[in-house]
Amino acid sequence: MTAKRKETILQVSATNQEQWEEVLATKGLTVVDVYQHWCGPCRAVISLLRKINNELGDDLLHFATAEADGIDALRKYRGKCEPTFLFYGGGQLVGVLRGADAPLLQRMIVDQLAKEKLVLEHGGQRKVVVDNELALDEIVEQGGHQLSEGGDGIIAVPASKSYTVAVIKPDAVARGEADEIITKIQDAGFEILARGERTLTEAQAREFYQRKATEDGFEDLVQSMSSGPSHILVLSKPDNSSDAVEAWLRFIGPADVDEARRRKPESLRAQYGTRTPFNAVHGSEDANQAGRELAFFFPDPRSVPGTARDAEEERVERTLALIRPLAAREDREEILTHIKKSGFQLSLQREVTLTEEQAREFYKHRVEDDDFPALLQSMTRGPVLALVLTREDAVRHWKNMLGPSDLRRAKEEDPECLRARFSAEGDPVNQLHGSQSPEEASGEISFFFPVQQTLAVIKPDAVDQHKDKILQEIRDRGFSIRRLEEKLLSRETAEGFYKEHRKQPFFSQLVEFMCSGPSVVMILEKENAVEEWRATMGPTDPDRAKAEFPDSLRARLALDVLRNSVHGSSSRKRAQEEIQSIFGEPTGITETSDEHSNEATLDEQKQQYEGDTHESNPHSPA
Repeated sequence: MTAKRKETILQVSATNQEQWEEVLATKGLTVVDVYQHWCGPCRAVISLLRKINNELGDDLLHFATAEADGIDALRKYRGKCEPTFLFYGGGQLVGVLRGADAPLLQRMIVDQLAKEKLVLEHGGQRKVVVDNELALDEIVEQGGHQLSEGGDGIIAVPASKSYTVAVIKPDAVARGEADEIITKIQDAGFEILARGERTLTEAQAREFYQRKATEDGFEDLVQSMSSGPSHILVLSKPDNSSDAVEAWLRFIGPADVDEARRRKPESLRAQYGTRTPFNAVHGSEDANQAGRELAFFFPDPRSVPGTARDAEEERVERTLALIRPLAAREDREEILTHIKKSGFQLSLQREVTLTEEQAREFYKHRVEDDDFPALLQSMTRGPVLALVLTREDAVRHWKNMLGPSDLRRAKEEDPECLRARFSAEGDPVNQLHGSQSPEEASGEISFFFPVQQTLAVIKPDAVDQHKDKILQEIRDRGFSIRRLEEKLLSRETAEGFYKEHRKQPFFSQLVEFMCSGPSVVMILEKENAVEEWRATMGPTDPDRAKAEFPDSLRARLALDVLRNSVHGSSSRKRAQEEIQSIFGEPTGITETSDEHSNEATLDEQKQQYEGDTHESNPHSPA
């Protein structure tokens, strides 16, 4: 009974328009969880909100839930299952967060509460935002021009309204900075008229930046823009208070990151860019270009899905696929063959044994389902094969291949679907999982393939002859280079770097070699970076590399076991230690992957290289 009273006090419930107006009339900051009757409020954040409420203990902070079904003002949120949190101050919308991102939700609550206090204490002006989900109807009513949003909806821009196209680039998205950047965009007074996610192919990136084709660094720009998903925004300023194109360009700062840091340290590129072309954000250069870019990302509505179109005009997406333990053990190769024949590119692959806690976390939205105990048992009885699949409209295509999630329905209605064909006898749970939407795919991919940093070294034997080739390979494989330095390692640094080999007979020879000339040391960043970089390098012994992994760097470039061209960290923990040793700083990525993986059961590539680590191979220098 006590817990129930606390929960009632924590979040006021609004289920009709009258109760909603009472919520808006509350003095201070009110954080509203908007939900549908059929899916209910977001239970996952209750403990977080209670923790924040207890820690802050502020009478000006309030929490509420609002059932969109019965509140006319929230009608645009009907039919959506993604958790959405609205921040209201003085009855005005001052912030929006989609998704149950606990750290960002906590940060936004603290920031918005501080801003609301300033308004109440000093009479300042609130920075009101317009949620694009609610803004669209208003624009259409004003006679706006409608454009198709890649088959997912409609965006609308009034003919008289100044707008610009903004892109949060793959480097910033991969570091998990997109939501933070979007919050700053809204705080700066921009309206978000439309928002989407898109992964450009290399050909699309070339087309988008064709005006820069003759400039130095064009190839690097193309590679960076096609290395992962971008967030696409159409921005305007309220009531045309200023030219959106010019305002956005001022806000993001110069394209050159070093120049941005010197001249505009408060700009987005200065704060989030690392180096050109990894400068975090893009903006249209003038109104004409904004129009062309709008058409590029949001084609004319007459381009109806299903009509004849150039394949590269299709939206390239990623989706998560899981092959559950029984099928992973018995039907893996046949399922992978079906995937490849259906036009999917296998971008990432990992085998992992989930604990019960990890399985519960991944399927927390299904904890109330009747079949949840069976699902939990199915997911934890052995290794799960996690895949990231890429192709045009990947989410839709993979869902169609899977068929109904209910096995009985799958067998009756679509016996040729994958779930029907690869069901396990006696197991009521289907053996295959797929993301339900691009937004869900993004979160699920991050769960199994978190963004990591690893240390990479081009050794002295390869710097002169192969440096450019290796750097190009790194970019081609989708890594972001967060730091790069060419330095001659001191003996002390080399000895510390290889300290675990100190008792081995080759230790002195290894140290002498690493100090014999300059090395190129880098911090690489990517989803699953440690394992991906080790797979790119190949086994330590170049003879083994040539026989088993002929496309790896060591197979193509290494001279012998000692002079094997490149080095990579052997584990996430070792990567942190090595980056600290070489650069004197901790990694820039918070390591969350230990929450989602079992260190003893990594993907097959790591098992193939299990002898190729600092810890377990006393006969081979790394």
